[in-house]
Amino acid sequence: MSLAKPMKAIPSRLVPFLIAFAALLVGTGLAFGLPAYVVFISTTVLIAMLSLLGLGIVTGTAGMISLAQLTFAGVGAWVSELLMLFTPLGTAFGEWSFIIVMLISGVVAALAGFVVGLPALRLRGVNLAVLTLGVAAAAYATFQKVSFPDGWANNRMTRPFNMPFDPNGDRSFFLFTVIVVVVISLGIYFLQNSRWGAAWKSVAFSERGTASVGTNVVWAKLSAFTVSAFIAGISGVLLAAQIGKVSYASFMPLNSLAMYVLTIVVGSHLIDMALLGGILFVLVPEILKQFRIPLEWANLVFAVLGIQALTTNSNLGQDIRNALFRRKRRSASSIENHVEDGAVTDIAEMPKGTGKILLSTTKLGVDFGAVRALGSVNISVEEGTILGLIGPNGAGKSTFVDALTGFLPHHSGDIALDGVNLRNKGPHQIAKLGLRRTYQQDRVPTSLTVGAYVRFVADRRMTKAEVEEILEFFGCPNPAVPLRMVDVGTRRLIEVAANVAARPKLLLLDEPAAGLSHAEHVFFANRLKQLPSKYGISVLIIEHDLELVRSVCSSVVVLNFGEVLAVGPQEEVLKNPEVVKAYMGETELL
Repeated sequence: MSLAKPMKAIPSRLVPFLIAFAALLVGTGLAFGLPAYVVFISTTVLIAMLSLLGLGIVTGTAGMISLAQLTFAGVGAWVSELLMLFTPLGTAFGEWSFIIVMLISGVVAALAGFVVGLPALRLRGVNLAVLTLGVAAAAYATFQKVSFPDGWANNRMTRPFNMPFDPNGDRSFFLFTVIVVVVISLGIYFLQNSRWGAAWKSVAFSERGTASVGTNVVWAKLSAFTVSAFIAGISGVLLAAQIGKVSYASFMPLNSLAMYVLTIVVGSHLIDMALLGGILFVLVPEILKQFRIPLEWANLVFAVLGIQALTTNSNLGQDIRNALFRRKRRSASSIENHVEDGAVTDIAEMPKGTGKILLSTTKLGVDFGAVRALGSVNISVEEGTILGLIGPNGAGKSTFVDALTGFLPHHSGDIALDGVNLRNKGPHQIAKLGLRRTYQQDRVPTSLTVGAYVRFVADRRMTKAEVEEILEFFGCPNPAVPLRMVDVGTRRLIEVAANVAARPKLLLLDEPAAGLSHAEHVFFANRLKQLPSKYGISVLIIEHDLELVRSVCSSVVVLNFGEVLAVGPQEEVLKNPEVVKAYMGETELL
C-alpha cells in the first residue's frame, strides 16, 4: 500500500503568474546565454510580438480591421523621443524617466487609437480597412516630412538600466523588454478573461446580441482600439530605444498590412501565437536578407499565408487549441441526459401572476416609410406570468420585440417597464433596467466558454456553484466547454440559461424551442414554467409551436398585420374563429 500523498492541483488563478515567472527565468537565461546578434534579433521579435498582441485585440478578439497598427507604434516612438531628448522629463527621474516617458507615450498613442476608432462605430469590413489604411498612409507621409526628434537633435535615445558588464546594452535591454512583454501579456490575459474581453468577443459575433445583454457597443469598440493602440505605442518606444535613431521607413503602411495578415494567420490575440507571429515577422525578412533576396518578397510570403488563413476561416492558434480540447474532452451534462433520466414528465404547474402589471405598451406603432408594421398596439404583461405572443409570419412580432428592446427607437406610443418609461433609451440601457431578450438567430459568441458566456450575460458576480446550477437546470454543458464545440440547438438553451442568470424582470424569448424533439420540448417547458417562482422572472414568449404555447402560457396575444387580433386566456384565444383563420387558415387550432 502506497503512503504517498496525492499532489494538490495548482489553483487556476496562480497559473498565469507561474507562467510569467517561468518566462522571466527563460528570458534571463537567454539574455546572457545567446550571442549578442541573436539577443538583438530576439529583442526585435519581442517588440513585434507586442504590436501583434495589440492588433490581436482589435482583429482577433473584437472582430474589426485595423491596418494602422504600426502608425500607433510610430506615434509612441515619436513622442518618446521628443520627451527624452527635448524636455526635462528625459532625465528628471534618472533611469526611471524612461518608464515614465514610455507610459506617457503609450497614452498618447491610445488617444490616437481612440480617435481612429470613432469611425469604427459606423464602418465595418472593407470600408474600415480603407479608412485605417488611409490613416497609416497619412501618418507615414507626416513622419517622412517632419522627421523624428533624434534627427533634429542629431542624438540617440538612450537605453535604460544598462548593466556595467554589458557595454553595448543589448543584453540589458533585452531583459528589460522581456519584463515589459511579460507584464503586458499578464494584463492582456486578465483583460481577455474579464468582462472587457467578453464584450470584445461578443461584439465581434453580434453587436445586437452584445447590446441586448446590457453592454455598450460603442464602449466595447472604442476600448478595443484604445487598448490596442496603447500596446502598439509601447512597442514603438521600445523600438526607438533599441535602435537609437528611428527611420520613418519602420512604419510603412505595407508593414502594417503585413502585420495584419500575420495576425489573421497565427491568431495573435492568443499570447503564445503572438510570439510565433513576432518570430515570423522578424525571421522571414532576416532569412531573405541572408540570401540577398529583396525584403519586399517577405510581404509575398505573408500574403500567401494570409490567403490560406482566410480561405480556411481559421487560424493556427485556434486549430491547435481545438485539437487539444478534442483529446481532453470529457462527457458533459446535456439536455439529453435529463431526457434519458426520465425528466420529461409534465410536473410543473402553470405560473400564477401577482396582479401587478410589469410591462405595458400604449398605442405602440412602428412605420417603415409608408408601410405600417405596428399600429396602436396595447399589450400588458402581468408580473409572475408567462404570456404567449403568436401570429402568422409578417404579423409584426419581431418588430414588436425590437421596439420593446430599443432597436427601433423611433416608434410612436409608450412602453413602460415596472413603471419606468423606456422612451429614448438604448438597447443596453433597457437591458440594465431588467428587460432581456433572446434571438431566433444564433447570437452566442463561440469564442467564449459556456461559463464565461453565462457570467458575461449575467453581468453580476456569480459563484462557480451558481453558474453550474443554472446550466444544470436547463441541461446545458458544463462551464469549461468552449461554445465553438457546442451545437447550435444547445447554444440556444445556453442563451436562455445565461439570460435567466441575469435575473431580469422580464425575459423575451424568441422561438427558443426551435429544433427540439418532443421530449426536449416537455423538459424545456417544465423549466420555463418554474422561472417565475424559482427566479422571479416573468416571460413573454414568441413561438410558432402551439404545443409549447399551450403548455407554458396562461394568456396569449395574437398579432395580425401589426394589430392585436385577440388577447385573453389561452384556451379562449386559440379557439377564436378569427384567430384560427388568420393564424392557420383552418377551422380549429390543434
